[in-house]
Amino acid sequence: MLPDIQFLRPEVPVRINRVGAVGVKKLVEVERTGKRPIILISKFDVFVDLPEEMKGANLSRNFEAIDEVLEALTERPVKKIEDLCLKIAETLLNRHEYATKAEVKMDSELILKKRTPVTARKTQEVVKIIGEAVVWRNGGRRVFVGAEVVGVTACPCAQEMVKARVREKLRKMGFGDEDIDKILNAIPLASHNQRGRALIKIEVRDFTPNIDKLIEIAKKAMSGEIYEVLKREDELEVVWRAHLNPRFVEDCVRLMAKMVIEEFPDAPDDVIVFFRQENEESIHQHNVIAEKIATMGELRRELSSYERKV
Repeated sequence: MLPDIQFLRPEVPVRINRVGAVGVKKLVEVERTGKRPIILISKFDVFVDLPEEMKGANLSRNFEAIDEVLEALTERPVKKIEDLCLKIAETLLNRHEYATKAEVKMDSELILKKRTPVTARKTQEVVKIIGEAVVWRNGGRRVFVGAEVVGVTACPCAQEMVKARVREKLRKMGFGDEDIDKILNAIPLASHNQRGRALIKIEVRDFTPNIDKLIEIAKKAMSGEIYEVLKREDELEVVWRAHLNPRFVEDCVRLMAKMVIEEFPDAPDDVIVFFRQENEESIHQHNVIAEKIATMGELRRELSSYERKV
């Protein structure tokens, strides 16, 4: 019989918080009422913790758990991705009797059909659907669903500097302040742009957030949407809209928070929500990021306090 090396005592007896496998790809079908199932190309990351007296985790059990659960649950389309993640995590914990915690993250690419803003040309976009589950042996659990969307942002700071220079040049050309104000209010001025990635994750507790709504909120929080194919009229409209709606990376996060509170009034106060905006800079070598994590109750109090001051 071959020796089971994993159960030997390690040379350095230190507990490992997470050990597992990442990038396990599977096909998942999700039910839709009255429509064909959504097909998701999904990538799973799975982890358990490891006590200090064990040399290694039996990682083959992670793959067995994923395959077994997916085969069982995907004979027909699954109803909710969070239930799938939770079941995989529970199965991992059952198979790793030494573990006190199991974690599963599911990232999926969803293809959405859309039309360009002027010519209504058919095109597609890819959004990321996220499911996460953590299960503890003591009975605790935490489950999240989320979405990540790519859009465009225009920098307000650079735009204001352009506006100041344009104002100065128009004055030198003989325009009065009243006419200059009319011109500047009518024309969206130049700025540098970023490709933005907006991410929202919400804890699933006594309610389940609608993922379509999360996608919509993430899109609206940026300066504008992007498209795979654009005719000239569409391109003009996309650029025009974005520069009429300049936003900092921080603005995007704050707007996502506000819209989530407005969209989910029945969400319990103790539900955790996470927002992240990353903008890939066009005139810098670095990117910029803003994040916010809070409970729904904390967000409601923050926004309520702000509205009272205003």
